[in-house]
Amino acid sequence: MSNKICVVIGASHAGVNFAFSLRREGWEGKIILFDSDPEMPYHRPPLSKAYLSAEDNSELDLLFPEQNYKSENISLQLGKTVSEINKEEKTITLSNGETQSYDKLVLAIGARPFVPPINGIKTASNLFPMRTFADTVNIQNAIKNSVEKRVVIIGGGYIGLETAASLKKTGAKVVVLEREERVLERVTAPEMSEFFNKLHQENGVDLLTNKNVVSIKTSEGKNEVVCDDNTSYKADLIVVGVGIKVNTELAEKAGVEIENGIKVDSSAKTSDANIYAIGDCTYHFNPHYNRFIRLESVQNAVDQAKVAASAICGNEVVYYAIPWFWSDQYDVKLQMVGLSQGYNDVIQRLELDNDKCQSVWYFKDDELLAVDAVNNGKAYVLGGRFIKGKQEIDKEKLKDTSIPIKPASFLK
Repeated sequence: MSNKICVVIGASHAGVNFAFSLRREGWEGKIILFDSDPEMPYHRPPLSKAYLSAEDNSELDLLFPEQNYKSENISLQLGKTVSEINKEEKTITLSNGETQSYDKLVLAIGARPFVPPINGIKTASNLFPMRTFADTVNIQNAIKNSVEKRVVIIGGGYIGLETAASLKKTGAKVVVLEREERVLERVTAPEMSEFFNKLHQENGVDLLTNKNVVSIKTSEGKNEVVCDDNTSYKADLIVVGVGIKVNTELAEKAGVEIENGIKVDSSAKTSDANIYAIGDCTYHFNPHYNRFIRLESVQNAVDQAKVAASAICGNEVVYYAIPWFWSDQYDVKLQMVGLSQGYNDVIQRLELDNDKCQSVWYFKDDELLAVDAVNNGKAYVLGGRFIKGKQEIDKEKLKDTSIPIKPASFLK
């Protein structure tokens, strides 16, 4: 048995999948996982979706059963926070002063919710982000203890909209306040924003745009959310979903290169030969789009975990993946593949037999960059295949909904 030690900071999707991948790759030494969250590592995407609206959440949806960690000799150190990395001595220090040496260190430290500096936000009653199991429990308890169940969600991104849909199912009265001119403005075309705006309005959510929150007034446990246009909204519960802040401080303090996240090479290695980084916290090069990107997705976390595990065990693997994402809201499943940034042409394809089945195809000139598919698995799968193969598409055929979605239907 090797006496080498691999320490992993962060036990969410990236860190946990890395640990098991490292064992499969043949690492015989110790594997130690540290995480400040006291819960067994769990799936995070369902928190804002099915989990939030479920009546019984007594059991978490675990990434792996506890027995699996024991059988693979992976040490879980939960509820423990790492406060410092000393890359010269190859040690980490915990907040309680304990130290742990390492031969290889993997940073899977992710991101945290960004809480904007709104006047009165620190003293607001029942105000929560949506990131962890504890956040979900807090939100559920606040709803159960509220008579009027008035919810204001600050932010109309995916987290905000998913939370709105889930809370609406519990009988809450939900208002979403989005600062921009449309929801999902930074990540989708106007056609998709319009679709989701209509979807939420049909389900009884007040989805309001051009609403910049400037203050929160709280009295006797009741909140009033005030916008810069002098409108205000009563709230028994406030959920903040305006974005995230990448957890780079630990790496930056240790002298690891930072650029829009922790910068890594194609094997997930940082500027230090013994430190790797994976998941939401990384800024990595994507060969397909020929640029550095940072992604917040389970797919990226898992893929990078496998690459890092292979690299640490001496196998040359290059990270090359087409990003994909998903979102569940009401009876709608949105599947996204590719990155739409830089598009200059959009084609919206509405399937004739179902107005809840559509797809939006993003092009830069003749190159397909990304596809957003609503209740349309065929468009999602086919779009991913076209993007990966850099295949040229006949846009006129794509627009023609009388032509069925098949692999050969749209190629030039």
